[in-house]
Amino acid sequence: MNQNTSTELTALRIALIGGGNMARGLIGGLLGRGLSPARITVAEPVASAREALVRDFGIGVTGDNAAAVTAAQVVVLAVKPQQMASVARALSPHLAHRPLVISVAAGIRAADLSRWLGAGIPVVRAMPNRPALTGAGATGLYADASVDSAQRARATAVLGATGLCTWVNDEACLDTVTALSGSGPAYFFLLAELMAQSAIAQGLDAATAQALAAQTLAGAGQLVAAEHTPDLARMRAEVTSKGGTTEAALNTFATGNLAALVDAAMNAAALRSRELAEQFGSD
Repeated sequence: MNQNTSTELTALRIALIGGGNMARGLIGGLLGRGLSPARITVAEPVASAREALVRDFGIGVTGDNAAAVTAAQVVVLAVKPQQMASVARALSPHLAHRPLVISVAAGIRAADLSRWLGAGIPVVRAMPNRPALTGAGATGLYADASVDSAQRARATAVLGATGLCTWVNDEACLDTVTALSGSGPAYFFLLAELMAQSAIAQGLDAATAQALAAQTLAGAGQLVAAEHTPDLARMRAEVTSKGGTTEAALNTFATGNLAALVDAAMNAAALRSRELAEQFGSD
């Protein structure tokens, strides 16, 4: 993050509607980037969750969504997709100061958010993923033409506190982002899980198999993160000796048509994202 963006971030007042895991990850990232706890307010209906937020982060909390957004320059909607319509409609009368609104709810279209929030409210859709909780997130962002460059920069500064941010020009591409990075961590967890199960079947004890699979997953991720511009095909080739053990395994993946299976899985996830948009946007 450049100095101007950092200054912009630390000057913001941010309200989060919903205090769940994604909100907590964003709060931790924002505080780590220098934003004062006094400039963050979270509206959370559960008293015990509010108490935990104060204890863990020292931020402001309230049970009243309208009170949270009163002085906010950025409002992050971190509620479940099925709650979004009612929450957004209730907030609409309290957004006359036109804060930037960022939704991190999967499958809720920008047009529906604008309809619920009211005309003239700048809206950005964000598709983060679970590694955002540790600052290693990958987030896709979309905004229509009504969101200006300064507002885009502000959204980048806020979501960039959780890791990589990238913009897409076509909102439909967020369905692909959902399938790729949004759901993607589960794919890697599944592969590591299956590898551990196979190792156990071959005689390795369960604790060792789980530990080695988990560390292999983490280590591979760190290798990729260390690359300035990762070339995944090259990195795979670098650990694949001709006639060796890795090549034998990869050939087996190819024989089983892993590429087609992954493509089908990605398409299924993207399709489900579109279906959810139709379901929740019809409200």
